[in-house]
Amino acid sequence: MPTSKVSTAHTAAAKTKTPSAASAADLIDARIRELGDWRGAMLARLRALIKEADPHVVEEWKWSNPVWSHNGLICTGEAYKKVVKMTFPKGASLPDPSGLFNSSLDGNTRRAIDFAEGAELNEKALKALIRAAVDVNKP
Repeated sequence: MPTSKVSTAHTAAAKTKTPSAASAADLIDARIRELGDWRGAMLARLRALIKEADPHVVEEWKWSNPVWSHNGLICTGEAYKKVVKMTFPKGASLPDPSGLFNSSLDGNTRRAIDFAEGAELNEKALKALIRAAVDVNKP
């Protein structure tokens, strides 16, 4: 058996390993600092609201972005040039009476909220949406 295949597979697995919760929090902190503008401030505010809505949320770092989970994925936080996007992978199944979802509306399962610079946050509605996402994941 050639050893090169084994060592290559082992190396690839090591590179894709998900960081621990503590290092994920550090990576999220670093991302917020790296952005250094309104996007970092928005991502930090969204993160705080997620933690307020679900004190048991688990922070992760996947796909080079912050991810929040509780018995499954709740949402991701992505920063782009003109928006900070909060994507809910099961968003189509969530009640959204306040109409927060404004992106990815054509998909069968996911929905997103794009926050532009200066966007007002409906904190009460956003927390309710986060709690609904947690409820969808309940076993």
